Amino acid sequence: MPIHDQSYRHYQGERTPPGRAWTVIARTGIKGMIGKRKFLALLILAWLPFLVRAVQFYIAVNFPQASIIAPSADTFREFAEQQGAFVFFVTIFTGAGLIANDLRANALQIYLSKPLSRVEYIAGKFAVLACFLLLVTWLPAMMLLAVQVVLAGSVKFLSDNIFLIPAITVYAIVETVVTSLIMLALSSLTKSSRFVGIMYAGATFFTLAIFNAIRGVTRTTSFSWLSPSASLQQLGDVIFRQAPRYETPIPVTLLALIVIAALAGFVLERRVRGVEVVT
Repeated sequence: MPIHDQSYRHYQGERTPPGRAWTVIARTGIKGMIGKRKFLALLILAWLPFLVRAVQFYIAVNFPQASIIAPSADTFREFAEQQGAFVFFVTIFTGAGLIANDLRANALQIYLSKPLSRVEYIAGKFAVLACFLLLVTWLPAMMLLAVQVVLAGSVKFLSDNIFLIPAITVYAIVETVVTSLIMLALSSLTKSSRFVGIMYAGATFFTLAIFNAIRGVTRTTSFSWLSPSASLQQLGDVIFRQAPRYETPIPVTLLALIVIAALAGFVLERRVRGVEVVT
């Protein structure tokens, strides 16, 4: 039988530049979620408010007597806040198992045994959740702005409210970053994705309940920083140039969100580690 040469040969495959391994995790995670019919149904449902607003804009443009529903800067602030309910469900559906499932399958040591750092692993998981959150917040809001321009046949509304472009972008990014970090941190604490979803829902409603309880006793809204969702609402009002709904100073609100994000990052740093095998 023939004997083939088994001496050293140069690698002929594609060489991936360092620092791009996270894209493989992100791409795989996104494809996996898109393949789930229930999740696709949730995404379609999340776009229904966009269709409702588009019809509203059409009526306002074509029927002058319906000027009461004409779009304004407040309309886009309301739309961004309205999408918050879908952010909640998309976060649980997408993010609960991102790290928990790897912990259950003991896959972390496999991931981190390869040329993949913890930062790249977390970035890949973060990108999966962030992609879908922006898909139901930033993208429909920007498309709604484009629909208004097309239906009106004029850029007057856009030029008068040009701040809406950075406002929509900044708010969507802040909401996505804070929400994603919180969910990833919770997902790294347990092997049960179901329990992660319960923890996230519990933390969301519990902190809001504490704030409302203190609000009822003290008759002040200065403690809105206790609730991440209330803090995002407060910051959103400022970003969209609306009067803040709570009495909490904006620097305090911003600091609260930064602290929450930092704590989530600390939890991820402690929990996402390879397993050292001692022989």
